[in-house]
Formats: sequence, C-alpha cells, structure tokens
Amino acid sequence: MATGRSTTTGRNRTTPTNATARTNATTHKKQIHLAAHFPGADNTTVWADPRSRSQIDFSSFEHLARTAERGKFDFFFLAEELRLREHRGRVHDLDVAGRPESLTLLNALAAVTDWLGLAATVNATFNEPYEIARRFASLDHLSGGRAAWNVVASPDAFTGENFRRAGRPDRADLDQGLDAARPGETPSTRAAEFLSTARELWDSWPEGETPRPVVHHGRHFSVEGRFGVPRSPQGHPVVIQAGDSGEDREFAASAADVILTPHGTLEAGRARYADVKGRLARHGREPDDLKIMPGVTVVLGDTAAEAQEKAAEIRQQQVSPQNAILALEQVWGRDLSAYDPDGPLPALDPDPDSALVQGRAKTTNAPQTAARWRALSEAKGLSIRQTVIESTGRQSFIGTPDAVAAELDTFVQSDAADGFVLVPHLTPGGLDDFVDHVVPLLQERGAYRTEYTGTTLRSHLGLRHPVWKG
Repeated sequence: MATGRSTTTGRNRTTPTNATARTNATTHKKQIHLAAHFPGADNTTVWADPRSRSQIDFSSFEHLARTAERGKFDFFFLAEELRLREHRGRVHDLDVAGRPESLTLLNALAAVTDWLGLAATVNATFNEPYEIARRFASLDHLSGGRAAWNVVASPDAFTGENFRRAGRPDRADLDQGLDAARPGETPSTRAAEFLSTARELWDSWPEGETPRPVVHHGRHFSVEGRFGVPRSPQGHPVVIQAGDSGEDREFAASAADVILTPHGTLEAGRARYADVKGRLARHGREPDDLKIMPGVTVVLGDTAAEAQEKAAEIRQQQVSPQNAILALEQVWGRDLSAYDPDGPLPALDPDPDSALVQGRAKTTNAPQTAARWRALSEAKGLSIRQTVIESTGRQSFIGTPDAVAAELDTFVQSDAADGFVLVPHLTPGGLDDFVDHVVPLLQERGAYRTEYTGTTLRSHLGLRHPVWKG
C-alpha cells in the first residue's frame, strides 16, 4: 500500500542541510514573503509594449516562474477566467482570451521549477469537492509539496451559464449556489463547505495506512466513497483567500493560510493587519497561521524622478483612450462610446442596474464613485482619461531600488503586511528588474531569504504541517 508520502522533492532538490537552514536564523528581523502574479486582464498589462509577449505560450509562464524562483519567491499565482467577459454585448478585446487552464499549466511548471510554490485560483461555485481535492493533491505530489489553492466563490449568473445542465437551468442555479433560498446563504457559505469537504477527503488517507471511507452530507454536497490520492507532502495544499470584506476576513481567519488583500497606506495596512490577525484566536489559531499579502506593483528608476516619470508613462499606456472609456462605462453603466476620452466627464447619472458589462465585478456604490470622479475632474480640470488615470492608479512602490527595498521592509516590520504579491505590468519580463536589483537589497537587510530553507510551500511560508484529523 502506498505510504501517502511523495518520494520526489522536485527535479534537483535536496532537503536543506542544517547550515542552510540557519541562513536566516541569525537575524531577528521579520522575514518578507513574496509571490508573483501572472497578469493579463483589464489595464494591468501594457499590451502595446514591444517587450510584451504571448499570454498563451508556455514560454511566457516559464520565464516569469523561473524569474520568481531565481528571486527565492514563495509562490507563483494564477487567476482564473471561466467565461470571456463581454462589453456592450461583445467579447472585451482588452482581456486575455485563450489562456490555458490554471491547474494544467501549473503541473507543467512543476517540471521546470524546483522550489517555487504553485498557486491556482479554482472556483468553488462551479466545481465539485472530490475532483478539485484530487487535482490539488495530485499537483502537490507531482511538485514535491508546492501546491496552493486560491478558493473563490461567485454569484455571477453570467458565468454560471457556462455550467448549466441541459434542460434544468433553475435547478442548476440552485445546485451552483446562485440562489437565495435560505436566509444567510451566500456563495461563500458554499465555498466554506466545499473547502471543509476537500479537507475531509485529504485527511481520509492517513500516511502509511489504507484509505478510509468518507461520508459527508451537508447543505451543498453529499460525498460517500474513498479518496483516490494518498496524503500529499504538505498534508493539505496551502489554502489562499482573496478579498477584504468582513466576510472575506472572517473566512480567511477560520480556514485560510494566506489572504490576498488590497494595498494602501501604511496606517491602513496596520489597521487591516491587526483586525485580521485579531480574528484568528476565536478559531483556535495562532497569528503566524495566516499570512497577509497585499497585491502591489513596483516601478524602479536610477533616481526618484526617473522612477516617477516611468510610472507616469506606464499609467498612460495602461489607461489607453479605449480603456478610459471602458472604466467610465463600468462606473456609469451606460454606453459612453460617443464621448471623447480627452473631453469632460458626462453629466449623465449612473445606471446602477445596467448589464452593459458582463462577467466583471460591478463597481460598488456607482453614484458615489461618479460623484468623487466628478469632484476630482472639476477641481483639477481633468479630462475623462486623466481622471481615470488619477483615480485608478496602480503603482504601489515607486523609486530607486534602495528606496523600494526600504519601504517594503518598513511595511513588513511595522506589521502592515507579511509580504507582497507582485503584479508586473509586462509579460513575461516584468519581474526581472525587481529580482536583479531589489531582492539583493532585501537580503542585505536581513529581511529576506538568501536560499530556500525547506522543500515545500508550507516551509517557505513558515506554516505548520496540518495535523491529521482521523
């Protein structure tokens, strides 16, 4: 009978020696965690840049993953698109189309990396626990313990149309958790049961024993049988939660290993950090059991002025005239294609019930957002495009490598974050400068590893191995 423990640790990996494991033990500084996100949708990626390459070819993903591993990052992160988004009834041509499925892609990346964690976003609304538990356990085995699952849920009926069962649309919606049949039921309620069921499956095959029957009958799922994959190197793949609402924070505190959050000021980061960490105790968890990692961007220059100039150029490229009108239509919910991006904002009021944009999260409080944009535009004399650029700025850290390294370190040492998910604006070379110029400075500060000191993603993140619950 299989032991349930992977016999491989990657292509060329060996367990670190005691000397290697002591690399960061001599410093008392809190260690920074880093992850890399492969960009694509909306106005993140600068498609027109001549250095931008394919969003589909495996070589692009391999380049970014290898760069992240060279920089000793914790993990590589992929988002998920289950339906091509539409704008004015047509496929939105500024989004990624045809990107490979995330788990398939990560299994391929496991063969060309040795240490880097491999994280995929997989939806708990349009899948089944057994299948997803099996696929992540398989990735964890094949990668030697580097798998991570970003658990998401969706109330989006537009996306759900791709998953309806023929002739039973109403029942399909009910099955997919899109109904409000019970008070308090949300897609996250289904996601919580989905995750707990997956963990029951992962725990059903103890190391060195035969698989035990799983019997689960819940609100959303009924599972009876034996799990087909032995306990994997990490016990459970690392679980990631993304979001910043009270519900998101509570779900992360109860069940996740990493929470991906927005980035803001140092003060806002410290308040969020204290709130999220403060929720852990009531779930029987310790502060180090959950890592808080905002998504950020970095723009580097030889001088502060050069970095600011580059950041402004990037924003101009990201918010093209077409993207400016798209952003405006997302808020207004109206067809504004006749408006000049270099002209003033529309005097029309937003239509909050519009279906102009499908498959994209709706702007919350659209009237208030429109009012803020109008006030900004009038106060500074900004055009539509200038207003969008100023209102949706994405550069988090701008400056020389020394300045950026210092600021990243300050956020982590001040308990405003445990680390960061870097979102480059170029594919696939957008991390090269950061790894070449900022990572060595973080290492000199004693705030970042010089070598990997373990073989699994849990070890990279400093997370405990899950205790088997028999």
